[in-house]
Amino acid sequence: MHRTSLTPRQRELLDYLTREMERTGVTPSLRTAARALGISHTAVASLMHGLERKGWIRRQGRYSRSLQILSRPDDGSGHGRRIPVIGRVAAGLPLYAQQEWAGEIVVDSRIYRGDNLFALRVRGDSMRDAGILEHDLAICEPRQFAENGEIVVALLHNEEATVKRFFYLGDHIELRPANDAYPVMRYALGEVLIQGRVIGILRSPGQMASL
Repeated sequence: MHRTSLTPRQRELLDYLTREMERTGVTPSLRTAARALGISHTAVASLMHGLERKGWIRRQGRYSRSLQILSRPDDGSGHGRRIPVIGRVAAGLPLYAQQEWAGEIVVDSRIYRGDNLFALRVRGDSMRDAGILEHDLAICEPRQFAENGEIVVALLHNEEATVKRFFYLGDHIELRPANDAYPVMRYALGEVLIQGRVIGILRSPGQMASL
């Protein structure tokens, strides 16, 4: 869809949606957006329709967290790129399965240059001593292999995803935490699928670090 120019009100809403999705990883509700902008629920719905018609956003059905921003408003830097936040990791993801997206964030394209990058929200503090804290967003490049010592997103038994240091030890795999309060996890070769390598951490808007 061809993108056309925005009215001041449409740009205000698009800027607001972009900020909130960067900050929280999800799309704010229609009523929340109306309160934040000081306009009516009906006005927000109309602006949303205009943004979609002009090719700046995509929605699946009615307004919901499935909203996708297709182009970020120009902030003058020209270095931003959008990557999806994955809500659930499954085998073969996260390349193009938008049904698993839980929002999007903007990262600096000068730092994060790989193809098909994705972000995953960290749960727990097992990687604390590696500087990865609970609720951080781990910026990842898709991978199905890993070198010893790399921090990876690993899928366990095709069900549960975890962020750990990877070690291949011949007849088994170890996933090691970076917190002495947690044990080393040992698995048979077929029990672990590597889904990506962690290349950076986003703690809050504007605070990113490469690993």
